[in-house]
Amino acid sequence: MIELTDNALNAVRSAISGAGQEVEGLRIMVEAGGCAGFQYTMGLVNESNPADHVFERDGVKVFIEEGSLAYLDGTRVDFVSGLEGAGFTFDNPQAKSSCSCGKSFG
Repeated sequence: MIELTDNALNAVRSAISGAGQEVEGLRIMVEAGGCAGFQYTMGLVNESNPADHVFERDGVKVFIEEGSLAYLDGTRVDFVSGLEGAGFTFDNPQAKSSCSCGKSFG
């Protein structure tokens, strides 16, 4: 369903360890908006919702709400560092188009 690369996994682990509070995992959602029609949102959560789909890799849980599931099927999440900064990237086979920021798709 969702694939976290080793770099993404390490970035999430680092965020969890620096959160300063109990964290259950990472939530990834798709919402209307952005330059291309839909945008990715991510955040650490301290509890899941009963309707969440839960994926786990090496002890890190990823929560996907039902409404975002079809948009994220097969998505590969990576964390990259470069001259322009660092951040998560999404390689989404469901996206027909995307904007240059990489956070929005259509």
